[in-house]
Amino acid sequence: MSNWDPSIYLKYADERTRPARDLLSQVPRAEVARAYDLGCGPGNSTALIAARFPGADIIGVDSSAEMLEEARRALPDVRFQRADLATWRPEFPAELLFGNAVFQWLPDHLDVFEALLAALPAGGVLAVQMPDNLDEPSHVLMREIAAERPWAEKLAAARVARQPLPAPSVYYDRLAPLCRHVDIWHTIYNYRLAGASAIIEWVKGSGLRPYLEPLGETERRAFLDTYRARLATAYPARNDGRVLFPFPRLFLVAVRA
Repeated sequence: MSNWDPSIYLKYADERTRPARDLLSQVPRAEVARAYDLGCGPGNSTALIAARFPGADIIGVDSSAEMLEEARRALPDVRFQRADLATWRPEFPAELLFGNAVFQWLPDHLDVFEALLAALPAGGVLAVQMPDNLDEPSHVLMREIAAERPWAEKLAAARVARQPLPAPSVYYDRLAPLCRHVDIWHTIYNYRLAGASAIIEWVKGSGLRPYLEPLGETERRAFLDTYRARLATAYPARNDGRVLFPFPRLFLVAVRA
């Protein structure tokens, strides 16, 4: 995928930051000397780590130049680096590797997790949160519409840009041999949004990107009109006129043996 737009991503900054805050609260360390924020995006999760561990050396890592530019603007005292997390490994020893909503984009992220854990010292923590929402109407509808004419040919790759996450047992069996503690859980956030158009604005910043990028302006507009109409049916308005947007996320905290 090409450029990420921090302004779109940050339209729901509070909602997107809450899972990072919830994940960080479960990191079982009183202090760390160094932490890496993997897939740091515009720096919202990096700021949480810096606040939790004042005085630590915090390094943000992301593949998007646009996101890193925003992160550097927001946190001028933090170091950031551009890298592909599929192959990235920590340059310096660290006690915390933190990944908020990034590893779902890597089909081989279990291999990456094993490599990252192997790079940690004893007691070091790998803490990860990933959306587990491909079976939610928002994402099912993306794939269904993308498989229809006239979009099917251009959007064939988009339909497989993300793969379903493995079961928690798969993570446990792969990571437990390297760890003294592995904690895995799901949380479903029910975000309160203004309606179908608000859902589109949310997913434009993440899951909808692979579907929109290959399309021309007219095609994109037609795709979004179709998507909006179907979202309105899938997410009916509640009594106050808002919609509830359920969003399952998988959390993993692994402590190196």
